[in-house]
Amino acid sequence: MKKILLYILLLVPVMLSGQSKTSSQKVLMVLSSYGEVSGEYRPGYEFDEFAQAYLIFSDNNLSVDIASPKGGSVESYQFNQDKAYNKAVLQDSSIMALLQNTLPTASINPNDYDAIYVVGGKGAMFDLPYDPSLQDIILEMYQREGTVISSVCHGSAAFVNIMEGKKYIIEGEDITGFCNTEEQLFGKKWVQEFPFSLEDKLIARGAHFSQADFMLSHVATSGKFITGQNPYSTTKSAEQVVLALGITPKKRSLYNDERSIYLIKDLLNNSKTFVAAEKELKMNLTSFDIQLIAMYGYYKMLYAKDDLNNLAQAVRIVELTSPHFFNENLQLALAQSHLALGNRSRVNEILNDLKSKGLVESQVAELTEKLNSSN
Repeated sequence: MKKILLYILLLVPVMLSGQSKTSSQKVLMVLSSYGEVSGEYRPGYEFDEFAQAYLIFSDNNLSVDIASPKGGSVESYQFNQDKAYNKAVLQDSSIMALLQNTLPTASINPNDYDAIYVVGGKGAMFDLPYDPSLQDIILEMYQREGTVISSVCHGSAAFVNIMEGKKYIIEGEDITGFCNTEEQLFGKKWVQEFPFSLEDKLIARGAHFSQADFMLSHVATSGKFITGQNPYSTTKSAEQVVLALGITPKKRSLYNDERSIYLIKDLLNNSKTFVAAEKELKMNLTSFDIQLIAMYGYYKMLYAKDDLNNLAQAVRIVELTSPHFFNENLQLALAQSHLALGNRSRVNEILNDLKSKGLVESQVAELTEKLNSSN
């Protein structure tokens, strides 16, 4: 009995040391302070990105502090409150209290943290690159062993002005962020006001910029840096941070939008056939965000222009969703794309369907005329 007790006493410190390694590790999440002020609308941080990353850090027993250049309450960009991860955060009063009382970056001691994670959102372009306290935090963490420096989307803007001696700390590193294509498609409202193009600036600072097709999940890891390209790269970038801190990320169920983006990526990379995707949607329709898949196909049709291979892929993505989601303007764009591809019978099917519903009559008539004139 004494031997058993002695064994237990010897084992307890080992067990506790393993627990303390996880629970004592801290992540500093940084958000923009640029959001709406006194009724004047300005873009802030991306709530989707914050919510997904915070939940992953918290679920993997990491301690999280939230900071911003000004401290105090921070305003997010517009977001969908019904998404599962956003609901989880909005319903947690302790997390919401942190967002109402963020720590000013000037008060932060970098030695208290094992990792920093800079959340994106268009507001990040306006204040994070110019916050001297944030630059000091990142530089000190960059120079300390065993730390992780990470970001998602526009969050990598926080790195562009930080130098060690005469060298930018991102020089020679593989870095990603919201790319020029994504800005052209989704950032038109604010891109003209940005102080710089994120992709161009990262490259100018000597970083090796990498990217996937627009809005697909992509994470770049290089040295101390872990960066995600866009909002749909958040979960993977956060899990890479967890892994870099020596913790195996807990298994979790994928979010519907996340699963949808992975499906699109598999289709575009030819690692999944459209026939297999069609079966998967029929069997698990509620596990996907059908509207997101449809809209991805729509934007890809717009971006494909004269590239018929890309246009054909885009059309097939939209066609996947047609039995489950209807939007008259999307169907009209689909018909126009089929016309460009020479798929006359499919154009007729779509136009007849739109006519039978009495929708967008003038546009249907115009497209019908184009179809007839191409005989």
